[in-house]
Amino acid sequence: MKPNTLPDFYAACAPTPESGAGVLPPPDMEQGMGHFNVFPLADIPQEPPMTFGRRAYYKITLCRGRSQVECGDQDPHVGPNTLFLVTPRVPYRWLPLTEAPGGYCCLFDDAFLLPARTEVTLAELPIFQPGAYPVWEVAEADCAAVEAIFQKMARELPSRYAYKHDLLRTYLWELIHLVQKLQPAPAPLATHSAADRVATQFAELLERQFPRHSPQPPLRLRTATDYADQLAVHVNHLNRVLKETTGFTTTALISRRLTQEAKLLLKQTPWSISEIADSLGFADVALFCTFFKRHAHHTPGDFRRVAMFEI
Repeated sequence: MKPNTLPDFYAACAPTPESGAGVLPPPDMEQGMGHFNVFPLADIPQEPPMTFGRRAYYKITLCRGRSQVECGDQDPHVGPNTLFLVTPRVPYRWLPLTEAPGGYCCLFDDAFLLPARTEVTLAELPIFQPGAYPVWEVAEADCAAVEAIFQKMARELPSRYAYKHDLLRTYLWELIHLVQKLQPAPAPLATHSAADRVATQFAELLERQFPRHSPQPPLRLRTATDYADQLAVHVNHLNRVLKETTGFTTTALISRRLTQEAKLLLKQTPWSISEIADSLGFADVALFCTFFKRHAHHTPGDFRRVAMFEI
C-alpha cells in the first residue's frame, strides 16, 4: 500500500466551515525548497479517526494530554505529554484521548533539510535508526523546552524575513537534537572491528529491502546464504559474527524482520495472505502460514482479524 502523501494530509485536514479548524499548506513554500509546516494540534480535525499507515514525510509531534500512539508492530503507547517521531519507513497512528489536546506538530521532508550545512544526517541519529521506537513521555520541564522551539517555528513561518527558511531549518535541527538528547545516553562506542563492520553491513542490507510497497517482485535476499554471498563472506563466518555481535544467528535476525514486516502488511494492507507470502519470498502460502504461526503465535488470518478489530 502506498504511503499517505503531503497532499493527502492537507486534503484530510482542510479547514471546515463548521468549526474553522484545519491545516493549510504554507503559502510561500517555493518549489524545490522542500516542505515544512508547523501548527498547533488543536488545528487538526479529529473526525474521522486517523488510519494506521505509512506517511511519505517526517513528523515530530508533542501532545499535551493523554493520547495513544501505535508505531510499527509494537504495543500501543498510552500516556500524557507524549512526544513522538514519524518517518516514512514506519507506519503509525495517533489517537488523542483528550477532547482538546494541546501541543504542536511539524511536518517536513528530506528536501527541506538538504540545504542545511551540517555533517549529520537524519539516518545517522539513533532516534531515526531502524528498530528505534520513537514514542515516549516527557517531563514537564522538557515538555516546555520542546514547546518553546515549536512556538519559535510558528512565529517565524508567516514572517517575511528573507532568510526565514534557513532560520526554520536551524530551529528544526535544534528540535531534532533536543529530542535526541532526551533519549537515554548510549553506551560508549567501541572501536569498530571487522566483525562490527560486517554486522553493520548485514543490518543495512536487511533493512534496505523494507518496507514492501507491492506484492511483486518478491524479496531478492531471503536466506542466510543470500546475504553471505552479497557480503562476499562465507555463511558460517557471517553467522559467527552476528552471533557474537547481536546474540542472534543470521536466520533468526532474518526471521524476526520478516515477521515484523508480515505483521505490518497484515495490519496495514488489503493484500491477500497469498500475496503477502509472495512478497516476502515464500514458495507457497502454506510455508508462510507455518512460519508466521511459529514466530507470531497466531495464524496470519487470526492476527489480521484481531488487528482489524483493534483499529
